[in-house]
Amino acid sequence: MTRHITRPTLAGLRRQLRSFADARDWQQFHTPKNLVMALSVEAAELLECFQWLTPAQSTELGARDRHAVEEEVADVLLYLLRLTDVLGIDPLRAAQRKMAVNARKYPVSRARGSARKYSRR
Repeated sequence: MTRHITRPTLAGLRRQLRSFADARDWQQFHTPKNLVMALSVEAAELLECFQWLTPAQSTELGARDRHAVEEEVADVLLYLLRLTDVLGIDPLRAAQRKMAVNARKYPVSRARGSARKYSRR
């Protein structure tokens, strides 16, 4: 018998987070303000994993450092998904819209190989 392993989805993860918060009566604390603050803290902890590394070191993380980065990436993702759930934002749709905006701001003909911001060209 072959087991079918289902791949996680953003929608499923959002439902799981909602259930997790509901079971603990945490929805009262999950205001947009609090979630954004927590997201910022977790993003700073992710940044800390790379603090003082050279560019080369940042691309060649050892197992321990990579695990620490994975933990912080998960925290950032979870808080971001919880925020989108509370605000009723579809994160994939928002990302697609933003990619379309970025494609207009950074056309390949002007942006290829350049890290300069569109407003500085």
